[in-house]
Amino acid sequence: MDKFLYVAMSGAKQGMNALAVSANNLANANTDGFKADMTQARSMQAFGEGLPSRVFSMIESPGSNFASGPIVTTGRNLDVAVKGDGWLAVQAADGSEAYTRAGSLKFDSTGLLVNSSNRPVMGDAGPIVLPLPIEHVEIAANGIISVRPQGATAEVIEEVARIKLVNPGNNQMMRGEDGLFRLMAGGNAPTDPNVAVESGAVEGSNVNPVHEMVAMIDIQRQYEMQVKMMKNAEEIDRASTSLMRIS
Repeated sequence: MDKFLYVAMSGAKQGMNALAVSANNLANANTDGFKADMTQARSMQAFGEGLPSRVFSMIESPGSNFASGPIVTTGRNLDVAVKGDGWLAVQAADGSEAYTRAGSLKFDSTGLLVNSSNRPVMGDAGPIVLPLPIEHVEIAANGIISVRPQGATAEVIEEVARIKLVNPGNNQMMRGEDGLFRLMAGGNAPTDPNVAVESGAVEGSNVNPVHEMVAMIDIQRQYEMQVKMMKNAEEIDRASTSLMRIS
């Protein structure tokens, strides 16, 4: 009886974890550059004192869906969308290098170029700082940033930095708790000259809201089934106790 109850209990618990993943995906359906998390369930052998005679269910995330999201034209010179495979390099909160597809950029009062999450955008020599004041900014397909200083004539365009674009391979990437991606093996990815960006556009989330809604309904049904199994276990245990009393 305890095995029956244990399997149902662990299944219900893991169902709640799977529901949290789908809910997070759905919440980021409008987040630029977001990659949906995937989940899978499997049975795990329970080891401990005595023989390994029981199993439990476990939900795990084997990775993220790296399919490209839709390209949305914005017309902003500081918006960039990575074409095909590749990543923008940014600086994480701990100072390490991380990677994202969110390309809605801006610069603060000091000229520091950051993305929509206020993460500094990395160049070949560290975080990119634009020389203020600026009248016009352009970002080329290879990530080179050109500016026209305030007061300069229209033909004056100066190259000031280049956004670090990398492509280590999606199978080498993993998402961190801050939502940024890093190399599984650690370290920094080298610049890839073949990665290109489209200026005046951003990549949208690759989350399919309909798919996530259907997944959430399915998980909730499974959770209800596990709860019913626990109730059935309780009823069977009560009936067994009554029989023992009669005998």
